Amino acid sequence: MTPVSPNILFGLRAVVLLAGLGFAGYQDWVEREVGDGLWQVMGLIGALVGVLAFWGNLFQLGLWLLVSVWALEHLFPWDVPLESYSERLPGWVEIGVYALSLLVLIVAALSRGIGAGGVPVPIVAVAASILLARGLFEIGVLYGGADAKALMVAGLLLPIDTTVLWSPAGAATLLAYYPFALTVLINAALLAVAVPVAIAVRNAARHEFVFPRGFTGYTIPVAELPERFVWIKDPTFDNAPASTEPEPETTEEDRELRRRQAEELRKQGIERVWVTPQLPFILWILAGAVAALVAGNLVFALFSAI
Repeated sequence: MTPVSPNILFGLRAVVLLAGLGFAGYQDWVEREVGDGLWQVMGLIGALVGVLAFWGNLFQLGLWLLVSVWALEHLFPWDVPLESYSERLPGWVEIGVYALSLLVLIVAALSRGIGAGGVPVPIVAVAASILLARGLFEIGVLYGGADAKALMVAGLLLPIDTTVLWSPAGAATLLAYYPFALTVLINAALLAVAVPVAIAVRNAARHEFVFPRGFTGYTIPVAELPERFVWIKDPTFDNAPASTEPEPETTEEDRELRRRQAEELRKQGIERVWVTPQLPFILWILAGAVAALVAGNLVFALFSAI
């Protein structure tokens, strides 16, 4: 089998990643939901492209297939049939997948080392991306499952990326050993700082800025609540009780909740309400990925340029 040019593989991975995240961002902005089919297609492409990259080295190909299956198991509903036997069975199976994958990687690294002749750095980076995304989801830093899946898919498509348009020499050296998914996450977090700044400017222009909430929210007419993707930050200003509604799970449930809240507030004579925008983090992950492809890790680039 003729080896495929690394540049071609990189281009394919980058196009799939940006196109997929762009479509996910559009879906999340319009529908507030991202279908699993998108992550499944992106994940399978990432796994197959990795097969081409490691083709010819049976040891490394086997490890790549291991981490690929580990990542893909988060994207497919394999657990549904098992739940008919026991609700706990999928959880135990997944613990087994995590334990077995980590054990194989640790044994391989101890016996052959990490690098070109042993466990390739990209394979270690994929494992790190899976642990990072799942860990942040479990502790609530990544609020939605789509955000965690986006990071896993990013790590599978581009485990390590040193092909950037601009980056200081020191930063480029670090990127050779740094998971791309973590770079995307750090970039996304940095770029998201623009949100409170923009909100503060909006509030100041309308003479509504109040410290500190003027950085995180703004007021809108109660009548607009049903059609705006927002959380009510201060539903009452003075006397209306905070909502005890259960967390909505779908877009329509979210709209219905805001319709009921708007009706309750109108009954109390409240005309404007303080809200926080529901901005899909997928959009910032997309922006972080673009920044990663252009300048790598923005933190590395900043400190290397100083």
